Amino acid sequence: MMQAESMLRVARVTLAGRHLRLVPLLMEHAAALLRIADESGSTYGYQAVASDLAGMEAFVATALDEEARGVSLPFAVMDPAGAVIGTTRYMAIEWWTWPASPPPPVPAPSGPDVLEIGWTWYAERVQRTAVNTESKLLLCTHAFEALGVRRITWKTDARNERSRAAILRLGAKFDGILRAHKVAADGIVRDSAFYSMLRAEWPAAKAKLEERLA
Repeated sequence: MMQAESMLRVARVTLAGRHLRLVPLLMEHAAALLRIADESGSTYGYQAVASDLAGMEAFVATALDEEARGVSLPFAVMDPAGAVIGTTRYMAIEWWTWPASPPPPVPAPSGPDVLEIGWTWYAERVQRTAVNTESKLLLCTHAFEALGVRRITWKTDARNERSRAAILRLGAKFDGILRAHKVAADGIVRDSAFYSMLRAEWPAAKAKLEERLA
């Protein structure tokens, strides 16, 4: 059972690597996100990205509302010079309620039990660079090692072969296709491909990600 969403929150945090920093998303990032969206829109494929300032501000406002309700933790992705190069977030955050007996399986999380990484998109100039690899390394390290989550989930439009290949390169496992899952960015009924990684699988995945970055 999932805990009531208003009761628990994942604390804001800044995660820093060699190629980028993940900082808490703020409304002041909306204009910069719109600029990179305007430059890179043709590369987003099956993902809906706002095309005007009102839409981008609504995107940020929705993310911040989800954060206030404890179901998301959104980030702006910054390059070493401090320019906004994308966005990503923890989302679908779940805090499970366990029965009094038996006790929860160990090791128990210090944070939520599970979460998803999603709403990820980048400026075209950093696509197919080390940015996505390092971003996921930072996010997964914090989720598994600081928060102690049991599982991380990813999902994407089942037609998005580029995204699906990128998720597999992280070390995630393919869970299956949820048919007629939601409205797609291009207005059809979308099938979604789901992937996951368990805490026990993280050390091997982390080693491969670190090797790729090196």
